[in-house]
Amino acid sequence: MARLLVLIALLLAPLPALADARPIPIKVVVLTAFEVGADTGDRPGEFQAWVERYPLTETMTVPGIVRPVRLSKDGVLGVVMGEWGRARGSIASLVADPRFDLTKAYWIMAGIAGVDPRAGSIGSAAWADWVVDGDPLFELDDREAPADWPWGLYAFGADAPGKKGRADDFSGMVWRLDPGLVRWAYGLTKDISLPDNPQLAADRAKFSTEAAAQTPPRVFVGTSLASVRFWHGYRRTEWARAWVKTWTDDQGTFAMSAGEEQAILDTLTVNAPGGRVDPRRVLVLRTASNYTREGDGEPQPVRFAPGGAEAGFEAAWRVGSPVVRALVAGWPQYADHLPQAAP
Repeated sequence: MARLLVLIALLLAPLPALADARPIPIKVVVLTAFEVGADTGDRPGEFQAWVERYPLTETMTVPGIVRPVRLSKDGVLGVVMGEWGRARGSIASLVADPRFDLTKAYWIMAGIAGVDPRAGSIGSAAWADWVVDGDPLFELDDREAPADWPWGLYAFGADAPGKKGRADDFSGMVWRLDPGLVRWAYGLTKDISLPDNPQLAADRAKFSTEAAAQTPPRVFVGTSLASVRFWHGYRRTEWARAWVKTWTDDQGTFAMSAGEEQAILDTLTVNAPGGRVDPRRVLVLRTASNYTREGDGEPQPVRFAPGGAEAGFEAAWRVGSPVVRALVAGWPQYADHLPQAAP
């Protein structure tokens, strides 16, 4: 009988592999859109500084994400999502992966973008207070739009520009990021020195009509407009300002033109009811590698300022990493309570 009881106990005991297969608790997910080459040792893109300096030492393959994700020893997960539309699939794949416990994870998008010269200068960094989706819309060639329309872009369900329309079955369209969390991140980083050089200064000088564009790189708060269309120019910048005002009920001010955060926020939001993720814990940090329009009197074609991308990569690390480290260091508190700063 004793032998039988021992045999039963052994059969009922969990296998070592199963006993150790608990999900990895993730404290912070750092999201980037692309890396220029390898994760380490060559010309850097958005991801390399995080890998080398944080550091993110362990690699894992996630089905649905092209590049391996990377982990730190203290619970930080780094992901290269892919650009534009690919980001949505990458976030969905990550959320669905049972190896990760993302229930309390903070999400920080850290990447380069175009800056409205009315809001800031090349090399600057902006924490988003709002994210607005710029993709779902009707489009007429501006030359064929009604004469009293400013442009041929308008919302689904609307009959003219400047109206919200509807977005119930394809996008949340507008997300206000947790105000206290955004203020906390900004307060922690607002005095950080950002890269500057004569190349950036020369590019700033081309925007003599915009005071914000002429200031050295700085950290500020502004709204991110995300679209998989790469747009540029005076009229599209005016459209972006108006689109943001429309969808935020005049509460947001367009600052950064980007391509992935609408995918991040929308995917996390639709997965939130299951409790696997918490979209309140999202921060978006965009750093300016270029302007959303040409300089005063310059020709129309899209132009990227020399050194802008490199300055933006470095700024994203300098501003984003103190926030990640603060979340990890304060985990006994921040696991259950979002850091908050007073209005």
